[in-house]
Amino acid sequence: MKILDVLTEYGARSLDRTFSYLYLGEREIAPRYRVKIDFNGHLAMGFVLAVHETAKSKAQLTEENGYEFKEIKPEDIIDEEPLIDEKMFELAKKVSDYYFAPLISVIQAMLPLSLSPKLAALHGPKIAYEKWVELISSDESDLTDKQIEALRLIAMNAPILKKEVGSPSILEKLVQKGRVRVIKKEKQRFQIPPEEREEPHEMTILQRKAYNEILESPKNVVLLQGVTGSGKTEVYLRLSEKVLSEGKTVLMLVPEINLTPAMVEYFSRRFGPKVAILHSELTPGERYDEYRRIANGKAQIVVGARSAVFAPLKNIGLIILDEEHVESYKQDNAPYYHAREVAIMRGEEENCKVLLGSATPSLETKARAFRGVYGYAEMNQRINEKALPKTTILDLTDRKNFNRNSEKLSAPLQEKIKEKLDHHEQILLLINRRGYWTGVNCPKCGHIFTCPNCGGNLTYHAEDNMLKCHHCGFVQRYPSECPDCGNTRLRRIGYGTERVVKELNELFPAARVARMDSDVGKVSKNVEKVIKDFHDGKYDILVGTQMIAKGHDFPNVTLSAVVLADIGLSLPTYRASERTFELIAQAVGRSGRSIKTGEAMIQTYNPDHYAIRFGAKQDYETFFRYEMNQRKIAQYPPYTYLVLLEFNSKNETKAIEASYDFKKELEMQEIESLSTVGPIVPYYSLNNGKYKRILLLKFKKQEEVLQYLKAALPRFNGLSGVDITVNVDPLDY
Repeated sequence: MKILDVLTEYGARSLDRTFSYLYLGEREIAPRYRVKIDFNGHLAMGFVLAVHETAKSKAQLTEENGYEFKEIKPEDIIDEEPLIDEKMFELAKKVSDYYFAPLISVIQAMLPLSLSPKLAALHGPKIAYEKWVELISSDESDLTDKQIEALRLIAMNAPILKKEVGSPSILEKLVQKGRVRVIKKEKQRFQIPPEEREEPHEMTILQRKAYNEILESPKNVVLLQGVTGSGKTEVYLRLSEKVLSEGKTVLMLVPEINLTPAMVEYFSRRFGPKVAILHSELTPGERYDEYRRIANGKAQIVVGARSAVFAPLKNIGLIILDEEHVESYKQDNAPYYHAREVAIMRGEEENCKVLLGSATPSLETKARAFRGVYGYAEMNQRINEKALPKTTILDLTDRKNFNRNSEKLSAPLQEKIKEKLDHHEQILLLINRRGYWTGVNCPKCGHIFTCPNCGGNLTYHAEDNMLKCHHCGFVQRYPSECPDCGNTRLRRIGYGTERVVKELNELFPAARVARMDSDVGKVSKNVEKVIKDFHDGKYDILVGTQMIAKGHDFPNVTLSAVVLADIGLSLPTYRASERTFELIAQAVGRSGRSIKTGEAMIQTYNPDHYAIRFGAKQDYETFFRYEMNQRKIAQYPPYTYLVLLEFNSKNETKAIEASYDFKKELEMQEIESLSTVGPIVPYYSLNNGKYKRILLLKFKKQEEVLQYLKAALPRFNGLSGVDITVNVDPLDY
């Protein structure tokens, strides 16, 4: 008889421990197997952590423990082998420990639905098969004319899909007469389009220098800082080529799903069918197939977004994070992992190099490279040695910059767009808000239309005449009147991508204008199609959110403009200036990447703000020094560590009381260098009908704070109906 220590599928902090079950069967059971369990009277999925042999009887165990053990039967065992290997399990434990996340939630984040330790996995996609017909003999004797016709078709095309043969009855006769046989083959639901193979490009002097510095660096983590257009991708490809030649594998991460197709194309041209792709936009079936293809060793390179950091590659020789500064590498719900930190953990497990690439590295990464914690390589010139775009800052407070044609696009920007259109050159316009108008209120009583779920402002979308919450997805029809005073003349304020597209169509009716934001991206393949069509010259102007500012290479774009650079500066986060700088620098870098000289324009109400001035010049080093000084004064990363505690309750008073009680006990510990911000009302103050309060912990010495949290959280969590979520290294608060 065996005792199994089992994690349940439930990710609640209070259930983050094992429960014991008995197993009396002969079928093999081992750690990291999934099993069906009876948990509190409900069928659930369990994940086995340990198996113990016992000579005691069921009655003895009941007497010793004071409760009766539930049994797991042989038919309740889901797997024939461990779900994940030892290295991946150790990684899961590290991630769980660092991010205060229930271990089961990390394991679930690692796996596609069909393999996840949750009950829903039983209904997830399974292996798909196709039936093929193979030729055994082409002997046509004793066959009818119809049978001969089918046999000849099979002979010319074998193996051939069963459905392509034609009549099922004729095929059955050919099988009976021993001329052909029907076999089952696994169907691959996702296939990367074959690309024309290309030979490696000759590296520039700077690329060769960076390549050698990365390989020769004694550090396992290396920052590659290269200006936009400096050719970082070719360095990635060359390093991958070397790693593959050594019989090892490569993990290539990109920050946004819409950047994945371009990177897949680069790698497919160079490495063909060795490449696999993993991201959340694949269907469950496609993701399952790709995951298994990787796990079975049929792919040596994986390209994907954040969750691909958990790809089941073995013998990894190199992990690359392109655009490592981008915040989408941070998971915005539990478990709150950051792909960069997980990649570094995985690099330690695999003893391989981790390469962080960016034109505008995050301050934390740059500071670590500056202090020698990370290795460093630099490419400070564009690949074709072209100058960076000439950039103009346009002051939106100066009315001389406007004419009667538009309140959103300044006169100089309109003139420059016309000039580029006349020369058959392309334009990128970036506005970091989607929608038509960014808010709706009542001018009579001041009522603002907000989301009932999270408290954020609702945005008007003209395309379907709806109000939408960009945070939680809530939608409602555009109201006919104010719910407070009944006024029917509502006011729309601000503007987003839809509104800018409408103005461009009015100002330049002959121009072909495309829009790219997450609304467009909701429909599968839309992003890829718009990006490809713009690249191929089917559009003259592309209007988009930050999705279009990163990683794309459009040879004919000679003007990039940020329509309103100030939006990010108003966000309630210590990273507001860094985000604004990065966005502007990346947007400016999209222009003039080929033969033609590029220009950029930045529209702003704050022309003297340092993030805008340095971003326009792409002067990262000066911005880094200035912003580091600001962070030091305010005591934010990289000078401190942060942990954000979120208190959630259906009763607002209880959420408030719990947050103050926790703060009070924490301060009684008198932990050196620890300070707290809050409790405060977060920007989004509701979550699925629960009220939220947040408490930010800032500290310099991790050990004592983390030790206290590990002891205190189990005591506080769930008290009086208040749940506490933990976000380690938060990017917002």
